[in-house]
Amino acid sequence: MKRLTVLLLLTGLSLFSVSQNMLERYQKAEKFLPKNISNLTRNVNLNINEVKGTSDFWYKLQTEKGERYYYFDGENIQSEEAFDHSKLAASLSEFITKQVNPDSLNIEQLVFIPGENKIEFSFDTLLFETDLLNYSTSKREKEKPTPKNQSISPNKKWIVEVRKFNLFLTNTETGDEIQLTDDGVEKYEYATPLSWYKMVDESKGDKYDPSISVRWTEDSKKFVTMRLDRRKVGKLFLYQSLPDSGFRAKVWSYERALPGEPAIMEEYYIFDVDSLSKVKVDVEPFADFTASIFPTWQNENKELYFARFKRGYQSIELFRVNAETGEAITLLTDSAKTMIETQTVICKWTEDESQFFWTSERDGWNHIYRYDRDGNFLNQVTKGNFAVRGIEKIDNENQLIYFVAGSLEENVDPYYRNLYVTNFEGNFLTLLTNDKTDHQIRIPEKGDYFVDSYSRVDRPTDHVVRSVESGEIIYRLASASLDPLFAKGWKFPEPFKVKARDGETDIYGLIFYPTNFDSAKTYPVLDATYSGPQAVRTPKTFSRGYNNYDVSIAELGFIVVTIDGLGTAWRSKAFHDFSYKNLGDIGAEDHIAGLKQLAETRPWMDLNRVGIYGHSAGGYDAAHALLTHPEFYKVAVSSAGNHDHRIAKAWWPEQYMGMPGKHYDEQSNFNLAGNLEGKLLLIHGDMDNNVNTASSLRMAAELIKHNKDFELLIIPNRNHGLADHPYFIRKRWDYFIKNLAGEKPPEEYEIKTYK
Repeated sequence: MKRLTVLLLLTGLSLFSVSQNMLERYQKAEKFLPKNISNLTRNVNLNINEVKGTSDFWYKLQTEKGERYYYFDGENIQSEEAFDHSKLAASLSEFITKQVNPDSLNIEQLVFIPGENKIEFSFDTLLFETDLLNYSTSKREKEKPTPKNQSISPNKKWIVEVRKFNLFLTNTETGDEIQLTDDGVEKYEYATPLSWYKMVDESKGDKYDPSISVRWTEDSKKFVTMRLDRRKVGKLFLYQSLPDSGFRAKVWSYERALPGEPAIMEEYYIFDVDSLSKVKVDVEPFADFTASIFPTWQNENKELYFARFKRGYQSIELFRVNAETGEAITLLTDSAKTMIETQTVICKWTEDESQFFWTSERDGWNHIYRYDRDGNFLNQVTKGNFAVRGIEKIDNENQLIYFVAGSLEENVDPYYRNLYVTNFEGNFLTLLTNDKTDHQIRIPEKGDYFVDSYSRVDRPTDHVVRSVESGEIIYRLASASLDPLFAKGWKFPEPFKVKARDGETDIYGLIFYPTNFDSAKTYPVLDATYSGPQAVRTPKTFSRGYNNYDVSIAELGFIVVTIDGLGTAWRSKAFHDFSYKNLGDIGAEDHIAGLKQLAETRPWMDLNRVGIYGHSAGGYDAAHALLTHPEFYKVAVSSAGNHDHRIAKAWWPEQYMGMPGKHYDEQSNFNLAGNLEGKLLLIHGDMDNNVNTASSLRMAAELIKHNKDFELLIIPNRNHGLADHPYFIRKRWDYFIKNLAGEKPPEEYEIKTYK
């Protein structure tokens, strides 16, 4: 009996020890959630704010004492505190009932008035002006906000207003109002964009509450606007079981075209406020799913330019429009047999508007091409095996173009951004940021310098000023401070390069380890996935590398790996095109190949225990991987997954899958439900108007049809963003601890970070 009692006591102590250890792991993981971990660093990121009309800028640093505002003199290349923080705090204290702390001023909308030694700013919801010579501060009246259905001309003489689906023009000097249009009707109105976030309570109907979108000429004589035809666009619905008040559920609707369905059709009109004329731009109405395309004025307001994609995203056209007649001329047409990636297209003009630069993947990589103002091709500016990612500055006087591109140097991660300069003819190419890091570049409108924040996931950020001619560092602004982070035991993640499924193509990723990592032990592995072709999931900057949810998940005792395989963004056109009409095959195969290569030299990675998680397109990936590779993936958490692209917002699948066909059906997770062998948790917010909740519910229905065991969590009153929801975080942790690690999670652990 004694032996039994002792055995029971020892068993109880052992269980208590295991339980206590797991609780401590959860507590440590919570400390590494983004909201908490960001408080353990200083100056990882730096916001640069240009001072209008000068080569100067101001910025804010976090010091041991608190926040400090600094002013950089672009002419003399030097920086100092922007003002006396104690004097400004004392001056502000006279206006409010509490003492203002000079170490945490928290002023907003800061504006330096050039040549006047004065600043304007808002503080505690009030607007102030301070003279920096004597620190006298005065309160200023805030301008009354313009109603969202009105737009005021630059000279303040005119107000154009959308009302009753039409446009009205008011002369502010006389008060006279003129109706500019009379043919606007519901869902075919003028100047009214459709907000992505607009949802309608079906029990009350659509309340007419328009906003306005117009673009004035600088001389206030004309404006251009759109007219959207939404009359054939279908609705999607959300069922809100937990409304703000009452016990009756609500049904919400929002307009959203599905692939192949009628879309919002857009057309443009030009209005002259003197003649009161209306001219329609002579381009047939075109699909614009997000109403995000808008013309810009040029040539002393005589012309307009805009680009539009044809539906299916295999062609884009650049138009020039005569502002008097509305006649449109096609300056350029770019097309592809697969698709044109929207985020790779850049169009920038020289200051004198005599030429423009256009980016295209037509030669296999995203490069810069030069045209004259009439659309005549002049030359290809950049060439080589690298992708241009941004045009930062065009120096018309010296015929130079500064651009950011993925690194083209040998043995350097091709995703690292670098700044290069070349001339308009592309006769030379000079690298201005010569090191193996990622560079976030800001070139001011004036000045002979640029600001560079450079880092890697395993190298903290430095913020410097470099010469725009040589790239040499001419001033150091700040460096990231990480002492409190290291004190918590945090370690750098490990970047890696492996081969894709073809055994030839280099693909890149990142490994996150728990802080108590022991190479003598083995760990379950988690594949953190998002294979959306527009994205690169693997962090490249220090900021993204330390401040993300993968860090906290690894802390629970997992090896977390993220990989960007074939079909994802910012590599060659051929690399990217692997995703075209092939979204079902752009994640798992390359991830499996990569994980197997990593495990060859990392015996602590237990590939008999591999799980996967992802959100949105990553949610599709996670479920798809579990259903197509059950021999490798054992557990998946799929959140907000778009499990069948036929019920996704039209523009995304139409760009990467083309128009609907049998390939949509073949790549649907719905049709793979019968394959489920592992453990699957589906999570969705019931108010998700990005990926409709029906996606996960229909996935659940297919699993039920096949009598499969799975779990489904619907989070009430939550939209597409789930990452910071405490219950979502905990349930994802619990699911992998229980089903992949084979351990018992702490009972009802409460994550207080995001309460």
